[in-house]
Amino acid sequence: MAKSSEDHCHGLRCMDAGDLDPLVTEFTRHLTVLGHKSLTVSGYDAAARHLAQWLTLAKIAVADIDDGVADRFARHRCRCPGIRRERSVSAKYVRRVRRFIEFLGERGIVQRKPKPALPTPHRRVVEFQDCVTELTIDRHGRMVMRLLPALGIRPRSWNAQLIRDVIIAETKRVSLAYVKTMTMALRGYLRFLSARGLCRAGLDQAVPIIPQWRLSSLPRYIRSSDVETLIATCDQTTATGVRDRAILLLLARLGLRAGDILSLRLTDVDWQQATLSVRGKGRRETRLPLPQDAGDALLAYLDQARPHVADVRIFFMSNAPIRPLTGSSAVSDVVRSAIRKAGIPVPSNGANLLRHSAATAMLRGGATLDTVGAVLRHRSPDMTAHYAKVDVTMLLQIAQPWPGDA
Repeated sequence: MAKSSEDHCHGLRCMDAGDLDPLVTEFTRHLTVLGHKSLTVSGYDAAARHLAQWLTLAKIAVADIDDGVADRFARHRCRCPGIRRERSVSAKYVRRVRRFIEFLGERGIVQRKPKPALPTPHRRVVEFQDCVTELTIDRHGRMVMRLLPALGIRPRSWNAQLIRDVIIAETKRVSLAYVKTMTMALRGYLRFLSARGLCRAGLDQAVPIIPQWRLSSLPRYIRSSDVETLIATCDQTTATGVRDRAILLLLARLGLRAGDILSLRLTDVDWQQATLSVRGKGRRETRLPLPQDAGDALLAYLDQARPHVADVRIFFMSNAPIRPLTGSSAVSDVVRSAIRKAGIPVPSNGANLLRHSAATAMLRGGATLDTVGAVLRHRSPDMTAHYAKVDVTMLLQIAQPWPGDA
């Protein structure tokens, strides 16, 4: 009869981890704290003990462990104690071993592989970043750094022709939308340099305008009934479903951005006043009313599904290892999952779909543009006026007949 994987793991757990035994125990405890299931932890425990036994047989000191040692382990034909027949180790098994080695590096037991060195930003770019809001620091800094090789590192030698040529060259490499953002970063950098007397005055005016017609299209939204269908797809018997329902309701009722969801802290919720504090673009803090159903869903998540961790951030990944939601794509994935389950046609798949839908629903429900703009935290009235185009009934009342029509 073939040996089962459980018997195999049991045999590996019998291996002598030697001096690494306390660290193997600490490693498995660490994985448990991160939320891994017992079967997964058992597999990592077996792999770590196997590595420890192999190191002893190969006469390799723990301090000498590196990627080369991990590669040698991956290639060895296993005849270690606890293994009934010679065999090779699987790729999945080797990944577990490498994770244990990473853990040893994090604890300072072995030397960690240095991360690839990132290009050091020019000192003036760093000073420029200090003047930019937090949400755009990294993006604008990277964009200016991208342009510096073509511009040169002596801004006093820059002229209008050079500025134009560099930007026009970029339009042939990347999308116009990306170049448009790049021109914003460059204009800001040129104004920064000019204010410090480091380049010619007025060079920011030489940055060409990239034609991209803002607000020319209709907002992408879905009907209120479809929004409710999306929310109803969440399985409230699972931790993931409870979390996703809270996220969808906050997006749909308050028109939050994905970044707002990621940055929410426990201290941002005022349960007595039923409000939610949100810090959006430009670091501005706004306190929004928390609707009853969104508040109930958020409370259910905090009470039933949120991991018990000492972290003030509200939303966490539902799968191990336990960690906060990071990246706007994680929030958009929640929306995409609900769309897939609901099977409804949608004009877009990201988190902004519900933000646009919330604005459209408020306007059609009788809210003024000022009210919608306040909830969405628009800095420009033009952004809010964009949503007026979806009120077709109102537009038909003011539309003028085309000249020459009967």
